[in-house]
Amino acid sequence: MLEKMTQAAHQVIFNISSDAIIVIDKFGTIIIFNSAAKRILGIKKTSLIGTQFRKGIPLPKLSEALGAALQGGTTEYNRQWQIGDSTVIANCVALKDRLGNIIGAALIMQDITKTHRLEKMVADLRETRSLLEAILRATDDAITVVNEDGNGILINPAYTKLTGLTEADVLHKPASVAVTEGESMHLRVLKTGQLVRGVRLKIGPLKKEVLVNVAPVIVDGKLRGSVGVIHDITEIMQLSEELASARKLIRHLQAKYTFDDIIGQSEPLQAAIALARHASDTPATVLLRGESGTGKELFAHAMHHASGRGRGPFVRVNCVAIVETLLESELFGYEEGAFTGALRGGKKGYFEDANGGTIFLDEIGDMNPALQARLLRVLQEKEITRVGGTRPIPINVRIIAATNANLEQRLLDGSFREDLYYRLNVVPIFVPPLRVRKDDIPLLCTHLGKKLQHEYRKKVVNISTAVYRILADYDWPGNVRELENVLGRAMIQMDQNEETILPRHLPEYLSAYKKKLKAGTGNYPVDTVNEKPQGGSLADILNQTEKNALIEALQEANGNKTRAAQTLGIAIRSLYYKLEKHKLS
Repeated sequence: MLEKMTQAAHQVIFNISSDAIIVIDKFGTIIIFNSAAKRILGIKKTSLIGTQFRKGIPLPKLSEALGAALQGGTTEYNRQWQIGDSTVIANCVALKDRLGNIIGAALIMQDITKTHRLEKMVADLRETRSLLEAILRATDDAITVVNEDGNGILINPAYTKLTGLTEADVLHKPASVAVTEGESMHLRVLKTGQLVRGVRLKIGPLKKEVLVNVAPVIVDGKLRGSVGVIHDITEIMQLSEELASARKLIRHLQAKYTFDDIIGQSEPLQAAIALARHASDTPATVLLRGESGTGKELFAHAMHHASGRGRGPFVRVNCVAIVETLLESELFGYEEGAFTGALRGGKKGYFEDANGGTIFLDEIGDMNPALQARLLRVLQEKEITRVGGTRPIPINVRIIAATNANLEQRLLDGSFREDLYYRLNVVPIFVPPLRVRKDDIPLLCTHLGKKLQHEYRKKVVNISTAVYRILADYDWPGNVRELENVLGRAMIQMDQNEETILPRHLPEYLSAYKKKLKAGTGNYPVDTVNEKPQGGSLADILNQTEKNALIEALQEANGNKTRAAQTLGIAIRSLYYKLEKHKLS
């Protein structure tokens, strides 16, 4: 009875073992074949007990191992076999009695498939961890990781450098220990499960001001912690302040030029200077008209310098040099939160910077209609409202505007507001182009030559008479700016030992222009003078007649507008207006 119970107990133990156990007697008969062996070998028979092992075991390599142990008494340990999808470690031993006689053999196999997979996973995880640690060490951004309980589990060297906190200060401690001022974003993310971005905090004993982004770590759908990336904004803030300071300095430059810096003795120029001097003493808005390169900004500087606001700021704004979408906020400033990227506390605009002084709005004719409306309010109400704000801010600013556009034509096509035109055009000053004051070319060449000699390190003593003749024959569509360019290019063409600018030093297009003049062509071709008034209204006929008279007078005066005005018996300002009207300027 006891023997049967013992056998039954052994059978149960064998069957619940996770290791495959196969035992044969000295005759090769299977006496033990447990459930694990059936599972690994894929055998579905109820029992193999009592069968010969070479017939009952389907795999030859297992039979061979048992046979070798039974016949030769060999022992084999830790042999690895692949059986189907399973990987096993097998031990095969001979069973002997007390006298050393072989009485059977046993094969024990351990299925290590899962262990093998786990080992590979562990190896992969170790490799991934090594890569992550290398990345964390290499990045300049401080990184901190906490677990689901909000305790620190990982920081990188950049974090220690930024905060002044060591691993001992942070690891296994609540995330809040690092935050000096503000709420721990780790704890907020763990509470809400939501990403946070761009939160400003002060952290560590140094109270460094930082920008924090924190994201939740989700594993199998569960919140298991959070990762924080911390940016040091101290340097960014310092650079921003330096940039703002530089911009402010550039905008606040005192007017560099006076009326003495406006070179020329010709009547058109002196008339413009006289009007500008008179307007300087008034608070009236001034509109400087003239072609590009005539020196409108020079006039603006001189007027500010001569005015009672000369000690105040002089802010220059080129309305086409600033991106249209930014021009409004640059002119009028903005409140905090007015748009994405707006600075904390908002920002002053050019008008506020110019308070107590002068603002020079260049290229005013190209301002969009929406900004024209806002500028009109400034002129009418003497106040501005920042972008995103509602509170009006009173300002005391004198406006000098400038344009090379035909504003009268833009009034007709609707691209420029008529009410703004009359507000700006209180004191219109026409800065004459160089072609109507060619008598000033020698004075300008002397003045510009001194400036360019220093820039190009050339010693220029003289300009030949032939060069002056060429310069006088040219009509200068680029005005004084083009004259400066021509002189600079001529100096570059000169040899080191030359001291006189000669015709061969001038750009080739000036010689080509002279040939064109000799051929009878120019700014005012003869054939347009013979254009007869066409049928139409009386106004059309009068306009064409007036245009023909202007062309004839200019041709007789060889392009000199002062003499042309005298011939026609009209003021020089009237001549400029009529030339603009007929598009002859």
